[in-house]
Amino acid sequence: MSVKEPVLLGGRPLLTETPPLARPPLLREHGDLLAVFGDIVAGGTLTKGGHLAALEVELARFLGVAHAVAVSSCTSGLMLLMRGLSPGGAVVMPSFTFMASAHAARWNGLRPVFADIESGGFGLSASAASAAVDDRTVAILGVHVFGTPCDADALAEVAAARGVPLLLDAAPAFGAVYPDGTRVGGKGLAEVFSLSPTKPFTAGEGGIITTANEDLARELRTAREYGNPGTFDSLFVGLNARMPELSAALALHQLPGFPDLLARRLALVDRYRAALADVPGIEFPRVPPGATSTHKDLSLTIDPARFGLDRDTLVVALRAENVPTRNYFDPPVHRQTAYRQVASGPLPNTEARAAAVVAVPLYSGMTDDVVDRICAVVRRIQAHADGVAQAVRSTPRIRSVEHV
Repeated sequence: MSVKEPVLLGGRPLLTETPPLARPPLLREHGDLLAVFGDIVAGGTLTKGGHLAALEVELARFLGVAHAVAVSSCTSGLMLLMRGLSPGGAVVMPSFTFMASAHAARWNGLRPVFADIESGGFGLSASAASAAVDDRTVAILGVHVFGTPCDADALAEVAAARGVPLLLDAAPAFGAVYPDGTRVGGKGLAEVFSLSPTKPFTAGEGGIITTANEDLARELRTAREYGNPGTFDSLFVGLNARMPELSAALALHQLPGFPDLLARRLALVDRYRAALADVPGIEFPRVPPGATSTHKDLSLTIDPARFGLDRDTLVVALRAENVPTRNYFDPPVHRQTAYRQVASGPLPNTEARAAAVVAVPLYSGMTDDVVDRICAVVRRIQAHADGVAQAVRSTPRIRSVEHV
């Protein structure tokens, strides 16, 4: 079996085992953490304890923000943040995002209005957002897609012109940096992070809302307790959106080592870039000058005319080589079943990206060798693009391989 030809053409796989697409970024040393877990369980305070309070202080300090409110998930954080918006109003947002961005609006009786993303990137276009704003708009929601900061300053100008708040879904962006050198977390009325297992910084599950608004932070802490200020006379309809003590302790344990884990992640992205720099038809995510992306997903955009294969054919070829992939975000939210009844104008940039983007494995614990082998696989697939395309077209079993 040849090492020069792809598996679909009879070649030998360069990866004998399938690496994970993602893996929780956990520190290897965890003896002290297990002792902390034991103390939490023995003490019986499994929620609303000292670890949660300490985490909020440390995260606010790390991000350089006034207030950090820990919640059970990014989704619940977005839901609580949108709770105060006028029911029946519209929230302008991208469709090229995870479904939770729109779900939070719908749970609050709000209508998502999908606007297009930038032609050269993944973030919500300020001009498209401005065109989508009308008298029913009650907020604009920007999204830091894949952990790359969107143009929050331009979106803030649009929001200010309409007199509505700018909210930022920062789910994958903990540790990202804006072009002005400030950490993501300090723009808009509030930003909301996810600390789920696939994120660059994790609490197992959980979320963080950051804001400079003291009144909003106080309200959010009540809202995550069902709207109960402690008197059991609920002030408004809230949620049980508390982060457990065990999750808070895990996040506290991870925080000191997080910069090194993120640096390793970014070094792996640079290794991918260098190894695939001369392969035609592969576009890496565009990060604005001065900014830093977390690259929560290393999502490559495939140009079929130059690469020689479309994204879906490449996915099939990669799976045959033991390389897992995921197509983010295909379908985009406006084409998902739950949102097909929501009217949407033309979204050409969104549609083009959704059809062309594929995420390849990336996690802090990856070895250089795994990256090198994946890149070698991509290179030989591209070098034999015509034969790979023919193999996929002519073999129904291959062509029908499921993709996600």
